[in-house]
Amino acid sequence: MQGGQMMARAQAGVAAEARLAHFPVTFFAIGMGMMGLTLALRAGEAAFALGPEASRAALLVSLALLGLVALGYLAKGLLHPAAVAAEWRHPVRIAFFPAISISLLLLSVALLEEQPEAARLVWMAGTALQGVLALSVIGAWIGHRSFQQGQLTPAWFIPAVGNVIVPLAGVRLGHPELSWLFFSGGLIFWIVLLTLVMNRLMFHEPLPGKMVPTLMILVAPPAVSFLAWLRLTGEVGAFGHILLSIAYVFALIVASQAAKFTRMPFALSWWALSFPLAALTIASFAYAAAAGSAPHRLIGAGLLGLLLLVVAGLVLRTGLGIWRREICIAE
Repeated sequence: MQGGQMMARAQAGVAAEARLAHFPVTFFAIGMGMMGLTLALRAGEAAFALGPEASRAALLVSLALLGLVALGYLAKGLLHPAAVAAEWRHPVRIAFFPAISISLLLLSVALLEEQPEAARLVWMAGTALQGVLALSVIGAWIGHRSFQQGQLTPAWFIPAVGNVIVPLAGVRLGHPELSWLFFSGGLIFWIVLLTLVMNRLMFHEPLPGKMVPTLMILVAPPAVSFLAWLRLTGEVGAFGHILLSIAYVFALIVASQAAKFTRMPFALSWWALSFPLAALTIASFAYAAAAGSAPHRLIGAGLLGLLLLVVAGLVLRTGLGIWRREICIAE
């Protein structure tokens, strides 16, 4: 009896080790999504002159989830470095590594109002890490490694999105030149990658099932770029109008494909819905404030309601997937 219990515990330990080895870097998309929700709630509170209770609660939950994900991936890096290296060599998963620095940059924005010194430290760490990761990922893309057309997905936008997030706190913290540098780099790579991704979507095989939700990432670069442009220049301007309009156009394109989503099995890639939707929500509220546009404030409110439903569904489905042990398994 005792021997059987020992064997069962040993088998459980092996299973836990295996799950840790398959702990995916895409878990950091949860951190991006939750931080995006926090900032969207804050934008909604400002738009309707509400108290900060909801955004503060969301920030605490976001910090807890991000901390758990970071600890889990750190443990994977220490115990299974070969598995981390395999994710870095993966043609799709490599693009998710900058989600780590993006989460830090979003956290700096969330802390900016109430904890400016903490925001400064987090922003500096996030900016340095974003620079290293963006250059490393781009270096891998243009290095000696060969990528197939079918390996190109909207997830490749993530490193570019990270760059345009830098100005959101960077300008307020007194680093306009560095903010312009990251904004410019992110903008040019967004344009380059947009051409490549649209070519892949139009003229090659459809995205595999698990990657279909990453279509929503198309919305993030123009939406975040609009917010960065507004922070850098202090006004919407013609270019700001173009960026926000592009974000709305891509949102409508993705909405036209929504029927496909209902036929797809759940995977962590579904978290790709959250941050772009949050970015579009914040951009709508920001335009409403800058231009005094009541319709955009209503658009922002509608998007915020949708975002809350989407994130609630993702949290519940992710929790169910963990309970059923459908996540962190070999593919």
